[in-house]
Amino acid sequence: MRRGRILLWAAVATVVLVALGIVGTLWAGGRFGAAPTTAVAPTAGPTAEPIVDTSYTVLILNATPDAELGASVSADVIAAGWSANDVTVGDAGSQDFDETTVFYAAAEDEGAARGLAQAIGGANIEFSEAYEDGEGLKQLVIVLGLDRAADGSD
Repeated sequence: MRRGRILLWAAVATVVLVALGIVGTLWAGGRFGAAPTTAVAPTAGPTAEPIVDTSYTVLILNATPDAELGASVSADVIAAGWSANDVTVGDAGSQDFDETTVFYAAAEDEGAARGLAQAIGGANIEFSEAYEDGEGLKQLVIVLGLDRAADGSD
């Protein structure tokens, strides 16, 4: 009978410790508590006016199976005023990127990114530090998506 009590208390202690661990983890991760009752609608921040600023270098990453798409968009960028030396074309790490997007790495680059998007016939604009070069080079990155390859617009 004594052995049964010890096992019972050990089981109760285990359940309590596991429950405290789960609650502690949820609390530390900010997931503990009632869900918000009202949803907050995102507010659109101010957008910069599109400008064609050829002082930026342009990296074009083709994320589609269409091998010729990068060269075609490169020609559009050069026709918009960029020097051929400032435009680089390469392949992205995958071939399944959905929508063509111009990425910029600093808030002051947004207007130039919008201008570049217009110069290539339209694209999404997105802020991302992922393409920041770390050397202070003013660079915009175009990732070509399946939307561009599918409908043939470049």
